[in-house]
Amino acid sequence: MYFYRIAVFTACLAFTFPAAAEPGAVVTLGSIGDRVRSQNPDLKAARFTIQEAAGRLRQSGRLENPQLEVGLEHNTKFREGLFEMGVSQRFPVTNRLKLEKNLGATSVQAAQTEVREITNQLIGDAKAALVRVLAVRQRKELLKQQADLANELADFIAEVAKKGEASSLDAGQAKLEASRFLTQSRQLAAAEQQAIGELKPLLGMFPGETLHVSGSLPSLRVPEGADEVERPALEMARLAVIAAEQETAIERTKRYGDVEAGVYAGAERSIDEPEGSEVDGIIGVRFKIPLPFWDKNEGNIDAAEAKAERRRQEVIALNQGIRLEAEAARAEMLEWANLAKEIEMTLSPQAAEQTDLAEQAWRNGQGDLLAVLRSQEQRLELAAARLEALENFQLARVRYQTALGNP
Repeated sequence: MYFYRIAVFTACLAFTFPAAAEPGAVVTLGSIGDRVRSQNPDLKAARFTIQEAAGRLRQSGRLENPQLEVGLEHNTKFREGLFEMGVSQRFPVTNRLKLEKNLGATSVQAAQTEVREITNQLIGDAKAALVRVLAVRQRKELLKQQADLANELADFIAEVAKKGEASSLDAGQAKLEASRFLTQSRQLAAAEQQAIGELKPLLGMFPGETLHVSGSLPSLRVPEGADEVERPALEMARLAVIAAEQETAIERTKRYGDVEAGVYAGAERSIDEPEGSEVDGIIGVRFKIPLPFWDKNEGNIDAAEAKAERRRQEVIALNQGIRLEAEAARAEMLEWANLAKEIEMTLSPQAAEQTDLAEQAWRNGQGDLLAVLRSQEQRLELAAARLEALENFQLARVRYQTALGNP
C-alpha cells in the first residue's frame, strides 16, 4: 500500500509539472554579446595577452644587475701575489629607463584595446550567424504556410477530379507543386544547421550541447548616420603611434652608452729583500665612460622615426576605411529597407489579390490551374524576396555596428 501511494504521487507530479526543457544555451540578438564575452574560448585566450604585457611592464625600466669581480694574480714562485674583489654597476646617463617604463604602460593599454577589438569582431560574427538562423527559420515558416495552401489546393483538385470535374493531370501537377515546398524546406533545414554550426564555436559551446535560438529579426530601423566611431581598432592604431614615438625616444637615448662605476678592495703581498714580505691593503673606485665616436645609433633612430610616421599614416587610412565601411553598410541598409517596404506595402498585396482572383476564376471554370500555380509561386517569391531583404538589411546593420565598434 505504501509503494502504491508513492507511485500515485509520482504520477500526479508528472502530470502537474511539465517536463523540463532540453538543456542547452538560449541566445537572442540582445543576449548574444554577453554570451560571447563570457564563454568564447578565443576571447579567453586573448585576455592573456594583457597579462603578458603587464609582465613586460613589470620587467621594463630596471637597472641591470650589478657585477661582482674577483681577481687573483701571483708570480711564478707563488711568493708574491695580488687578490682583488669589486662590485660594479651600469647606469644610463639619460632617461631611458623611464621611457622604457612608459612604453610598457602603452603596451598594456594596446593589449587591452586589442582584446576589445577581438570582442567586437567575435560579437559581429556571432550576430551575423544568428541573423542567418532567424532568417532561415522565418523562411521555413513561410514555406510551411505555402505548402499547406498547396496541399489544400491539391486535395481539392483530387476531390473534384474524382467527380470528373477536373483533370487527373491537374491533380498530379498540384501534388508535385506541393512536394516542391517540402524539398525547399529540407534545403533550408540544412542551411539552418550550417549557420548553427558556425554559431556554436563563437558561443563557446561543447560538442553535443543544444543551442536554443529565440526571438525574430528586428524591425527595419536605419541609423541616422551620425554615430561616432568607437572602434577599438582605431584606438589600437593611435596607441601604436604613441608606442612608435616612445621607441624613437628610446633609440635617441641609446646614442650615449651606459656609464659603469664600481668599487674594489684587495690585498697585495710583496717581498723586499732583505726586509722580508709585506702585505698592503688596496681600495679604490673605477669608472667606464663610453665615447660616442663611431656608433651614434643613427640607423636605428631613422628606422624608428620612419616607423612612427608609418603608424600615423595607418591611423589616417584606418579612420577613413572605417567611415567608408560604415557609410557603405548604411547605404546598403537603405536599399534593402526600401525594397522590403515596397514588397510589403505594394507588391505583396497586389500578388495576394491576383492569387485570390486566379483561384476564384479557376474554381468558377474561367481559368486554368497553371495560372493559379504561377500566381502562388509569384506570391512565394515576393515573400521570400522580402525575407531576403530583411536578412540582408540586418547583416548590413551588423557590419555597420561592428565597423563603428558598437556591436
